[in-house]
Amino acid sequence: MADEHVVRVVGSKWGSSLPRRSASGIAGAALLVASGSIHLDLYLTGYRSIPTIGWLFLLQVIAAYVLAVAVGVTGHRLAAAAGAAFALGTLGGYLLSLKVGLFGFTEVRTTAGIVAGIIDVAAFAALVTALVTATVTDQDLGRRRVQAAAATAVVSVVALGLLGAAVATPKAAPAASVTAGSQVLKAGSIGGMEVLTNASGLTLYSFAPDTPSRSACYGSCAAYWPPVPGKVSAGPGVTGAIGSIKRTGGSTQATYDGHPLYTYIGDSAPGQDSGNNLNLNGGLWRDVPVAAAG
Repeated sequence: MADEHVVRVVGSKWGSSLPRRSASGIAGAALLVASGSIHLDLYLTGYRSIPTIGWLFLLQVIAAYVLAVAVGVTGHRLAAAAGAAFALGTLGGYLLSLKVGLFGFTEVRTTAGIVAGIIDVAAFAALVTALVTATVTDQDLGRRRVQAAAATAVVSVVALGLLGAAVATPKAAPAASVTAGSQVLKAGSIGGMEVLTNASGLTLYSFAPDTPSRSACYGSCAAYWPPVPGKVSAGPGVTGAIGSIKRTGGSTQATYDGHPLYTYIGDSAPGQDSGNNLNLNGGLWRDVPVAAAG
């Protein structure tokens, strides 16, 4: 009987699968799917055109779905451990890009990003809980399980605290945004075409759903396509009509030949126009030509 007990304990402790119908394991898999789905939406609505970041987002989506299936279908402890580490790593990447930038790209604070961060923490906690509760009910191991659960809670609370601090104090301005000192419109050349840029040389864009008096880009759209502030002047070679419109909330936005102007977070240096001809956030985005249309 003693030998049988030892075999049963060892097999339970080091077995490859989680308990059948583990609520925390199923919840962790569902949360991985939720995180992957948010990143898929972000990829399709803007991030796919950002160098390096675009394909990293796609890899994140694929990995999240694969790990969710592995946890949900196989119940393998290794899958749960990999899912937990993946969720925490995804959060770390978001915090890094939000505070200091990643591969030349600085993240902007959005509701989708915050929700995804919270989901990643929840996925980590659920999957680690699934691993912890999979241990046997021996009194000694029970104490270890309580200690592991406490450690998981601490890590989760710290992660949420870091997320809260990061979104409360994001980096002052992403590389592609227009700062207070960038108020002169210039002419730049991309592919042999003269396009409008801000003072930093970043390409400016127009949005098809806009009208000469109204912007249709708000919320997450404006986070990806920062509007150009209203007070601008023309630099050498810029001959189009400069104006401004009033945005919801009272701020002003510059216009050129009747087009409200934007930069794009996917551009980080002069000569880039990764937002050109993208059909995102409800409409088509185009470079703004320096020469007046018609």
